Amino acid sequence: MKTKMICFIAFISYTFYLTAGDIYVSPYGNDKAAGTRQSPLQTLEQAIKQAREWRRLQSPETTGGINILLEEGIYPQYKSLFIRPEDSGTTDSPTRITTVPNAHVVLSGGVPVTGWEQGCEDTRIPKTLRNKIWVAEAPRMGNRILETRQMWVNGAKAQRAAQFPDGVMERMIDFNPEEETITIPTPQTAGLNTASQVEMIVHQRWAIAILRVKEMITEGAKTVVRFHDPESRLEFAHPWPQPVIDGEKGNSSFCLVNALELLDQPGEWYQDYPSGRIYYYPRPHEDMMKAQVIIPALETLLTVNGTLERPVRNIHFQNISFEHTSWMRPSYQGHVTLQGGFHLLDAYKLPIPGLPEKAELENQAWIGRPKAAIQIKCGNNINFNHCTFQHLAATGVDYERAVSASTVENCHFTDIGGTALLVGTFPHEGFETHVPYKPFHEQELCTGITIRNNLIEEVTNEDWGCVGIGAGYVKNVHIVHNEVCHVNYSGICVGWGWTLLESGMSGNRIEANYVHHFARRLYDAGGLYTLSNQPGSVMRNNRIEHLTDAPYATNDRAFYIYFDEATDGYTVENNWCPSQRFDSNRPGPHNVWKKNGPQVDESIKQKAGRLPLKCLTPLQGSIESTRIQKENNQE
Repeated sequence: MKTKMICFIAFISYTFYLTAGDIYVSPYGNDKAAGTRQSPLQTLEQAIKQAREWRRLQSPETTGGINILLEEGIYPQYKSLFIRPEDSGTTDSPTRITTVPNAHVVLSGGVPVTGWEQGCEDTRIPKTLRNKIWVAEAPRMGNRILETRQMWVNGAKAQRAAQFPDGVMERMIDFNPEEETITIPTPQTAGLNTASQVEMIVHQRWAIAILRVKEMITEGAKTVVRFHDPESRLEFAHPWPQPVIDGEKGNSSFCLVNALELLDQPGEWYQDYPSGRIYYYPRPHEDMMKAQVIIPALETLLTVNGTLERPVRNIHFQNISFEHTSWMRPSYQGHVTLQGGFHLLDAYKLPIPGLPEKAELENQAWIGRPKAAIQIKCGNNINFNHCTFQHLAATGVDYERAVSASTVENCHFTDIGGTALLVGTFPHEGFETHVPYKPFHEQELCTGITIRNNLIEEVTNEDWGCVGIGAGYVKNVHIVHNEVCHVNYSGICVGWGWTLLESGMSGNRIEANYVHHFARRLYDAGGLYTLSNQPGSVMRNNRIEHLTDAPYATNDRAFYIYFDEATDGYTVENNWCPSQRFDSNRPGPHNVWKKNGPQVDESIKQKAGRLPLKCLTPLQGSIESTRIQKENNQE
């Protein structure tokens, strides 16, 4: 019977293949070609345009769907790929963007850095190191030198020149909001007082700040540091979070980065301004005459953008690798965050507490959303299956607003600077972040999103306060059978708003995930973390372990499950973790806890996490996506 079913699925796939319209693309093709296997196009942009024309003209090629088939290779993107409502497929005729069988395909926002030469005479580098440093001119984009905060050498991310090795920090001496200064031990590196591009990374409870240094005044063993605006005002005006002085476990920590004077360890690099010249200290095994060095040119690789009236529908991505995006905001405006990587646009402490929605509130904040490599707004059935997302500087995939019945399944997220996968509305710009979000149109909420069977590892490597999977104001979102590990703050986070009031969030499901090695650098964290009122939601059959002892945390507030402020409406059962290290912060009255901790059955523990990957052809994957969509609609 099983063999018959496999053959039946294969027959359906073969039938789709016969009836669908195929557009072939090759890095060695020609955009004036026919798009056939014998005469492929060169760019995915042109293939999408051809598919759009087929749909506009109601061509017979749209019967059974359109397959855009990418041949082996790297496809450089010099602008964000834009998919619009006119590109929509239908349930019976989706657009599938995938690869030819067994091909490895990369959509890259990066450009190579070439022309490396060994040695330099720059006096900012100690004489003993000058012959070990390699130098190259930055590539140009159009008529401008390309600025970057990220660089990869042979696929490994290089570290910006830093005061200490990666992960090492030093305790600050004082934090003075009135003077807007931070006092630190005087650095051992000479010349930092006159360096023009120094930044300070500040560790503050559950978030970091990236502050551009304006002035450093040395007073013997102490140095007083001032910063540029707008980040200086934001850092010292907003109360949550701020650095801690004399905390439970000591003062908050910092690290200075981004000066040529700090370039003293293999694997570090620095880009000078305004010349754009790039300096690199190679690792012992790297031959710079042969090395592949990539810097990113784009912050967003792919934009899927519809409207409430005309959403983008039925687009499936399969077997594609999305790589090499940038994140430049801290270089221009600094980066002071509220939580989860959302930067502050304005924030301050209220002299007299209270809002109509929250009488005890003592601060206000307005936030901005992080950049994303893949940005999706107003869509339905926008799916990713067997895709890879790596070497990305901010958010990986972002279902931002009004997206429904979509799936991210069997994907791999790694080497990502921010959150791997972000879903739902986090009201930003003119919307005060503590006011419950009640959209004028209910469909503005993301609903029916399924995140299933993905591996998310080694993410949050630039903004440590980001998370593995983050969901804001969402409804009926299912996060099931994922593995989330090696993150610097929380693993899976659902909810926003810090409120018990009704906001449309409901029916969310966090089930059978495996979260481990989390809270590596920041605390006030949870393997599973929630906020606000979410009626009818469940958290069950998860496995959470290896809560890391973060070396510079100022308290011990990290938990396997953390119901942060006003969490309500959850049934929490059969979640395995090595101890009952849970916490709730002013929770609502409707949470139900049943059998969580080390006493949970071993079989539940073993079943959590990813399921064995199915060997699906691209078109079989489309059948699977259709099945998942039907499940979501039924639920």
